[in-house]
Amino acid sequence: MALEGIKVIDVSQVAAVPMCARHLADFGADVIHIENAETGDSWRNLQAGAGDGPAGIPSDIPYNWEAFNRNKRSLAIDLSKQDGREIIYKLTENADFFVTNLRLSERKKFGLEYETLNGINPRLIYGSVTGHGMKGPDNDMPAYDTTVYWARSGINHMLTIPGMSGPNPRAAFGDNVAGLGLAFGVVTALYARDRIGVGQEVDISLLQTGIYQLTFDMASALTTGQDEQEYRLRVFEGTEEERQRRDELMAEAQAALKRLADFYRELLPNPMANTYETKDGKSIRFAALQADRYWAKFCKLIGRGDLEQDPKFATMDARNENCKELYYIFRETFLSKTLAEWKPLISDLPASPIQTLVDVVNDPQARANDFFLPYDHPSYGRIEILANLVNLSKTPATIRLPAPEFSQHTEEVLLEAGYTWEDIARLKEQGVIPN
Repeated sequence: MALEGIKVIDVSQVAAVPMCARHLADFGADVIHIENAETGDSWRNLQAGAGDGPAGIPSDIPYNWEAFNRNKRSLAIDLSKQDGREIIYKLTENADFFVTNLRLSERKKFGLEYETLNGINPRLIYGSVTGHGMKGPDNDMPAYDTTVYWARSGINHMLTIPGMSGPNPRAAFGDNVAGLGLAFGVVTALYARDRIGVGQEVDISLLQTGIYQLTFDMASALTTGQDEQEYRLRVFEGTEEERQRRDELMAEAQAALKRLADFYRELLPNPMANTYETKDGKSIRFAALQADRYWAKFCKLIGRGDLEQDPKFATMDARNENCKELYYIFRETFLSKTLAEWKPLISDLPASPIQTLVDVVNDPQARANDFFLPYDHPSYGRIEILANLVNLSKTPATIRLPAPEFSQHTEEVLLEAGYTWEDIARLKEQGVIPN
């Protein structure tokens, strides 16, 4: 097996990093998945039919857990206890990879930051997935792929036809891409370790993963300062009569879709995992999947502390039973303020605005983490380009050359391969290579 003999300590739950570790395990790595000593990995209980899980088609077979965690061994530890952390430290002494998606504050709380583990094992490769990047004002904000990868990165916006309803985000859709990217990153660092003798930190974020998925459109937005969706509306607007007809159809569609959206959203058992429109026509997507954990905080931050102890909503079962009423309370609440007014109030919740590409280009969090890089192009001057998705602390990706012009390096590469100028002339005469 390609990674036989490689040892991985996997301190993670839910989806992105577990998928990374599963890829490593599939190729032979010995992956030890660390779970909470009391509750286990919360991913065990997401699937319908597996505990009280709300998602997917019910089944006695935990197909969701199997898909993300095959080929691993499970070790349950209470990381809040010093002896529990000591177990991790001991395992780390001989490990090749440590992978985690703990929030930055949790890593500090449990003594599992890169600097700490690097002191124990300088050859250790430390891989992590964060929600919003390691730096910036939102670096420790709660995150799920439905909020950050889908909504904040611009994917939701770009997959929505103007006037139509947006896509239905699928569970772990962005997590899987981030997990695959992290697997590539840590294996790259493993190759680098053979050359430089030490490990390093590898970081990927859900926000940058979403931006990376939109590379074609993001490159356009960075270069032109325009949003593809808005550009399309302007360019293909047609005659005055056609524009009027389009606007009428869009108004009809939007009215119907809003009613349909309310119909579906009012049925969701957890109103804190829903999308709400703001006063200025923007939208915020919430994914407070751990409903009891966020209930009091949610009520306080939206200015509805009166709901917290209301018997109709005080427990998860009560909220499920009265979800329709609670949805409309939340809907009217969010319509009372603009997105700019709501943003600072929801910063401690797993939530993200649904952003356009221009919003993303100007997002302070994306800027703080250098997702976009200035580059002096030999032909076009100073432009901005997308940074590499995978961030390695000691052997980072570099931008050394612009995209090549057609056949720019043909002669150079052939000379390096041992061809002579006479050979090159002959190849040109034969039409094998361009003149």
